[in-house]
Amino acid sequence: MLSKVFTAAIQGIEAYPVTIETLVEKGATFTIVGMADTAVKESYQRMVSAINHSGIQFPRKRIVINLAPADVKKEGAYFDLPMAIGVLTSNENIPLDAVEGCMLMGELSLDGTVLPVKGVLPMAIKAREMGIKKLIVPEANVTEAAVVNRVDVYGVRTLTEAIGVLCDPQCGLNPTRIDTRALFAADAGNFDFDFSEVKGQESVKRAFEVACAGGHNILLIGPPGAGKSMMAKRLPSILPPLSMAEALETTKIHSVAGKLNRGSMLMTRRPFRTPHHTVSPVALVGGGVNPMPGEISLAHNGVLFLDEFPEFSRPVLEVLRQPIEDRVITIARAKYTVDYPASFMLVASMNPCPCGYYGHPTRACTCQPGAVARYMNRISGPLLDRIDIQVEIQPVEFDDMASTAESERSEDIRTRVMRAREMQQERYKAEKGIHCNAQMNSRLLRRYAWPDAEGLEKLKERMMRLNMSARAFDRILRVARTIADLDASPIVLSRHIAEAINYRNLDRGNYGKLF
Repeated sequence: MLSKVFTAAIQGIEAYPVTIETLVEKGATFTIVGMADTAVKESYQRMVSAINHSGIQFPRKRIVINLAPADVKKEGAYFDLPMAIGVLTSNENIPLDAVEGCMLMGELSLDGTVLPVKGVLPMAIKAREMGIKKLIVPEANVTEAAVVNRVDVYGVRTLTEAIGVLCDPQCGLNPTRIDTRALFAADAGNFDFDFSEVKGQESVKRAFEVACAGGHNILLIGPPGAGKSMMAKRLPSILPPLSMAEALETTKIHSVAGKLNRGSMLMTRRPFRTPHHTVSPVALVGGGVNPMPGEISLAHNGVLFLDEFPEFSRPVLEVLRQPIEDRVITIARAKYTVDYPASFMLVASMNPCPCGYYGHPTRACTCQPGAVARYMNRISGPLLDRIDIQVEIQPVEFDDMASTAESERSEDIRTRVMRAREMQQERYKAEKGIHCNAQMNSRLLRRYAWPDAEGLEKLKERMMRLNMSARAFDRILRVARTIADLDASPIVLSRHIAEAINYRNLDRGNYGKLF
């Protein structure tokens, strides 16, 4: 008898439907066709043992399983459960109509236990798009899939339970439902770190506020122990909360990468990724033999923090340039092409020189002549051009460290950031692909960020006096527009330009040339 069971597979971060056609007839062979990889072909032994341990005799007949579409490679173990159900349906152990309008996925162990798999959320979304009404997933993945509405999601622990859901309405298993609105409300404002714990460094906090308000990339330059990493870890606490669409997209990426903890639901906080400086280009951008999202995509809708920025290899740093500009990564290989989203905020930190004390107020720099310039040259001009805000940070004074006064809370800073973002969303609502000031092109700069006469004159005077590079011009206007938004000013004024210029320290022509 011929049966059809629906499941799904992952390509990039999207799921595509897979139909498992199973034929059981007289004979004594087992064949899987449809570009199945080794993990899929090995499922035969798992299915035989799991079905037998479930109290059903595995059919000793000719079994042919076709994974359609046949021209797309099928990888992974999440076809185990639907293939086992297909075999039992074709062998008439399960009624043919029981699998209609149902999608299944899950790996089988030898004793019939259904094990968790990656990528359940995008598969659940695809099931809803297909009009599927019943979804059977491993119990460990049920909360992840249940955030998708209009689909009854059943979490099963064993193959026997999966059969019960299909065949017995009184099996005792009910669909899992999650109130996503309540989930967001419960986790709102719940962060591990808060800016109220940071003593001093008010100018750096202000720079972070401006960066978050406009979606600008930011680079911190300062000696060891000045608090660069400590403040960077608190950055997510002042970013605007995720929207439902952003949360679904972010969770999909982490689901495909297998980064969600067991029992996880929807991600309600913006991701904060901190790869080590020994990371490879493939680990950063994604890809590989079995393509997976890299650190850049895992930071989508969140923050990618690169500590010790110059210590990353030159190839790793250069692969950042295209994702920062295009906000998408296209991985093209001989056998596949996948797209991964890459809309992230880059936060980098570095020492000002190899010894770390160039420009320190109390400690002398011990670097050899020219060492500071060579150290800074590890970061290419085109990459530096994509970082809007560059801030020098100095060690905290003792009086600030010993102060018992409470610093401003992240919640208060985030309120101002959200207000500025709302202004930008209203401003760019007619512009495709533009959501914040950091994404403005030259045309939009002329329309929305052009300063008044006094501000333009100040910009000209400062750029000439500080010997700033030409690439600083657009960056200063973008940042000034954000500062004006925080000030609720419809136009960019002279004071906004002056503050924006202070955030372009590395564009000063004499930086690093004193040694």
